[in-house]
Amino acid sequence: MAKMAASVLEHGEDAIRRLFKFYKRRCPPPDFRDVVDFSTNVKNERVVFLELDPAAVSEGEACKAGLRPVKEWKAYGLQGYSGFVFIANPFLPGSQQHWVKQCLKTYPQKPNVCNLDMHMSPSETEDIWRQSAQTLRNKSSGKREPRTLLEKLRWVTLGYHYNWNTKTYSADNYAPFPTDLQSLSTVVASACGFPGFKAEAGILNYYRSDSSLGIHVDESELDHSQPLLSFSFGQTAVFLLGGTKREDPATPMFMHSGDIMVMSESSRLLYHAVPCIVPPPAGAPLPACLTQQPEKDVLEGGVITSVLKEDWELCSRYLQTSRLNMTVRQVLGVSQVFPSIETPGRSEINLKDGYDDVEEEEDLKAKKRKDDECCGLSLT
Repeated sequence: MAKMAASVLEHGEDAIRRLFKFYKRRCPPPDFRDVVDFSTNVKNERVVFLELDPAAVSEGEACKAGLRPVKEWKAYGLQGYSGFVFIANPFLPGSQQHWVKQCLKTYPQKPNVCNLDMHMSPSETEDIWRQSAQTLRNKSSGKREPRTLLEKLRWVTLGYHYNWNTKTYSADNYAPFPTDLQSLSTVVASACGFPGFKAEAGILNYYRSDSSLGIHVDESELDHSQPLLSFSFGQTAVFLLGGTKREDPATPMFMHSGDIMVMSESSRLLYHAVPCIVPPPAGAPLPACLTQQPEKDVLEGGVITSVLKEDWELCSRYLQTSRLNMTVRQVLGVSQVFPSIETPGRSEINLKDGYDDVEEEEDLKAKKRKDDECCGLSLT
């Protein structure tokens, strides 16, 4: 199977789609031997080690955002992908818990917008955490029960709210951007050479074990000179980074909890996708970095807050089968304003309630029949 993955990388019409299907399949499960793993001693001819400027961000500033000193970050690039930076979990012990709690409890609250708002009234989605908490705590493992609102959450938008129908932003569709996420984004962007970065819009994706992110390009922002930042928490995902055309070869890589990706320069407008969430190893439902407690100095004077025990119990239960991803971007350049007439971009995300599931309906039905037959499941 590794040879098959390699052949898809080297050849093929619409190469990224073929590779997407290879890693998305369930039966037989894909072979991950060709996936770049930045968390181990990387031995890949395409991987290059990057040196970030430690002076760009003081140790105090990094600590306030829950990050290690920049001089300790392990940053990598890929040959042929100018402007792509992969930072292997630079978070201080215990600080990831803050961001997980924010994604599940705080950021889905109004005035932010989520996928549930597409078919529910604002009053019904007023406090998703509160409405879901007790039911989630009482759920028994292995038993099929109705999903809570938190389990139905697929995306949340922050700052300038992305319009999934027109694929645009606008001045009148805006809520204040979270100050803690703004601080984190500023530190990461500055360390990567973008001290003027302004966090103006965020899209949070909530992945269940069978979720995927469709093949697309993030180009709706009016200013492409600033980077796209991506923060991953929870279960591991396979990320595909392609080229400017769908026929270009794509590179698969793991995104583990705490990993950060920065797409800038010529990598800012490349096709990319997430075909699958990787099942956790037996006996380790949560990554070890999510079981650590924050040190006292991390909680003093910065944006990182202590997570209540009962809140973290619920968060950790959710993460046993899920992944969270925060993407942050700058929408407008200096002195730039929104056009009076909105025009859709060419982003190719296939949306369902604004959430992307890549394959067409007939492909999904055929794939489900094949998977059910392969796995010996009933088609009732």
